Amino acid sequence: MALNLEIRNEHNCFGGIQRFYQHHSSTIGLPMRFSVFQPHQSQQRIPAIFFLAGLTCTEETFMFKAGAQRYAAEYGFMIVTLDTSPRETGISGENDDWDFGTGAGFYLDATEKPWSNHYLMEHYVTQELYEIIINDCLADKDKIGISGHSMGGHGALTLGLRYPDKFRSISAFAPICAPIQCPWGQKAFTHYLGKDKDSWRNYDATALIEEGKRIPDILVDQGLNDPFLTEQLRPDLLEKICQKNKQKLTLRYHQNYDHSYYFISTFIEDHFKHHANILECVS
Repeated sequence: MALNLEIRNEHNCFGGIQRFYQHHSSTIGLPMRFSVFQPHQSQQRIPAIFFLAGLTCTEETFMFKAGAQRYAAEYGFMIVTLDTSPRETGISGENDDWDFGTGAGFYLDATEKPWSNHYLMEHYVTQELYEIIINDCLADKDKIGISGHSMGGHGALTLGLRYPDKFRSISAFAPICAPIQCPWGQKAFTHYLGKDKDSWRNYDATALIEEGKRIPDILVDQGLNDPFLTEQLRPDLLEKICQKNKQKLTLRYHQNYDHSYYFISTFIEDHFKHHANILECVS
């Protein structure tokens, strides 16, 4: 087990075990929390899905609300979730807004002081936590997918596109598809990345696909009663650039569904099927 990896609590669940961990992150420089659902007790390596949560959420939100463990057990997947930002960094103003700072790390590596001291979520997900999941939790490194919701959907799309050797399949619920062109993204990127908007493109799925990034079929589910749809999420822009650049995208709109975990729990099994179909083909 990794140094300083503490099991905070654990629960039997659908024949497997749901564990919640805390450890000192060498990347973040502070304690970080994550959770893992193991579908069964085995020494064999199994596929895994990283699920990145949205604004204000924690490593517990998806595990508590999505009803995902039932399907993870059925399909033989490990689920990994993590906190959405560093906590208690001491940075002035980090707790002032719900859509920036604490609970809003945007899954990027900040380059602007003082955020760059601790807000290094990209490196944490793709390097430090990724290695823990492979080495300590026995995930199959060749069969790892990534998914997420809202801000976490943005993270899943951008990290999946940028690290296709690590994340072989991508899906998202109501993702922020073009953060450069929405208020949430503009606010976060200005503070975390500075005024050079060229650097912002590294964390914008629409821009990455425009520049030629590719991965097998991306699944996106979006509710049409989502209050953030037209101003913040903009799946229409993702669809347009995918069509132009021949990136396969399965974009499904759902009448009467909103931005909540009621929406996510309704369609979560489809996402396990999506990841299973792709990862089963990985040699």
